[in-house]
Amino acid sequence: MQEDFRLIVDLVSVLGVAAVGGLLAALAGQPVLLGYLIGGMIVGPTGLGLIKEVIQVETLAQFGVAFLLFALGVEFSFAELKKVQAIALGGGGLQIALTIIITTLVSISVGWVESPAQGVFLGAVLSLSSTAVVLKCLMERNEAETSHGQVMLGILVVQDLALGLMLAVLPALDQPAETITIAVITALARIGLFAGGAVAAGIWLIPPLLRLLAKTESRELFLLGVVTLCLGIALLTEHLGLSIEMGAFVAGLMISEVEYADQTLTYVEPLRDIFASLFFAAIGMLIDPVFLWNNLELILGLVAIVFVGKFLIVTPLVKLFRYPLKTALIAGLGLAQIGEFSFVLASEGQTLGLVSRRVYLLILGTTAVTLVVTPFVLRLIPFLFTFAESMPWLKPYFDSEGMPQEVSADLPYKDHVVICGYGQVGRNLVKLVQEHQFPVVVIDQSEGTIQQLREAKIPYVYGNCASLHVLETAGIDNAKGMAIALPDSMSTRVCVKRALELAPELKIFVRANQDKDIEALYQLGAKEVVQPEFEASLELTTHLLNTLGLSLITVQKEMEQIRNRHYM
Repeated sequence: MQEDFRLIVDLVSVLGVAAVGGLLAALAGQPVLLGYLIGGMIVGPTGLGLIKEVIQVETLAQFGVAFLLFALGVEFSFAELKKVQAIALGGGGLQIALTIIITTLVSISVGWVESPAQGVFLGAVLSLSSTAVVLKCLMERNEAETSHGQVMLGILVVQDLALGLMLAVLPALDQPAETITIAVITALARIGLFAGGAVAAGIWLIPPLLRLLAKTESRELFLLGVVTLCLGIALLTEHLGLSIEMGAFVAGLMISEVEYADQTLTYVEPLRDIFASLFFAAIGMLIDPVFLWNNLELILGLVAIVFVGKFLIVTPLVKLFRYPLKTALIAGLGLAQIGEFSFVLASEGQTLGLVSRRVYLLILGTTAVTLVVTPFVLRLIPFLFTFAESMPWLKPYFDSEGMPQEVSADLPYKDHVVICGYGQVGRNLVKLVQEHQFPVVVIDQSEGTIQQLREAKIPYVYGNCASLHVLETAGIDNAKGMAIALPDSMSTRVCVKRALELAPELKIFVRANQDKDIEALYQLGAKEVVQPEFEASLELTTHLLNTLGLSLITVQKEMEQIRNRHYM
């Protein structure tokens, strides 16, 4: 068989098994990259041995790393980082530094590594968490805008940014011990010079180039130009002694603040997804299932150590930045896994000889298991909190966390409206209620949101809406009404329950985040429950039927009957 045709067969085999593995993983509710890894493991040299041109497949898989890092750079949002900049920059930076320091000290003391440089590398691998898995779990639970969601995403953004720096410094760690300091300083100097050039290009060269490509109105030319830019800068950084991954990430950052960033991402994503699946499958081809089975107990032990260790690092750091205990605990559990980009670091580290094959395989196995466990851990969190609050000796710790962190000076205490949550819905509520001259009090626990309320001179209570102490401070027992527009279902239900404990006659109007919450909220005592998707469909139907000739009064009466039946 001709060599070229053999490579095509191998590529089709790898992509096919990755597709099947990803599909099975998705159906099982697991991250698809686990399916890619297992698929690669099955057809690789230690599995069925179906792939013959392993080196060529691995070479093509490097495009996956480049496009992954490029897309990560394009998606990077300095605006999102600014929302939680204190915990993101301070907490995220400290988390990475502490993980690296503790891992280095422990790994040297127990003999896992032979040099401090190897310990630093291992710490860097363990310091990263999974943006893909955490974001997916938050989106599924509608918790991306919650306090703990913002904290986790802020720290993940900083980790993503740090990944570029790690990849740039990594080659310097391969130098002899006596010259490693000079090598690291040289690498940082190169990064500084390259970053300066990248900023200049991002301001004066990239925007005109993208506008020129966009003017052609040719999708192919735009994609070709963007891919050439990505790979060209990646090759430049490789030539400068940094890394291809670092260059691809910086190329993405250069585009992230340009008006064509979304268009770029849309065009590149299919390429990224195909080559990324090839990359993770190629990593799977390097995994020996017999080795994993023989070292299963060790890997499970390492998983426990990683989870507990990262939890004990992240939780106190979040608490240090004055976040509630619940937020700190959720963030600690949510970021306790090892991220998918650790595969990139581990692969680069093995190439440079920073880790042995045995340690490399242990890293891959441990990372894969932590990614599997994370969704289950996040689903268990509400039950863990319910159990903890039912224990008399733990309840005081959670109750003490419910105290307001700050209260505005001009708080009304009678005949006012309490609004929980100051997102888009909450802002509209406040505006419309104030236009009718009703006093309002807003409850929110986001520092960024509270700053907006301060600037707008809107009375507020800085705290958790589900806390009895916060609700009492907001004067819930003397309020005329209450509207709840919180981003997560659990907090919404607890808020309704506790508000009615303090003021049984209070009229509460609630936004339901999911269909299944509607009846539960009515049963808890809410006067009206509004489900945004249902309301949108009712309003669209009203306009449509009226345009088709039906009486507006008749249509509105029918829509009201649907609302009275709780959208049934």
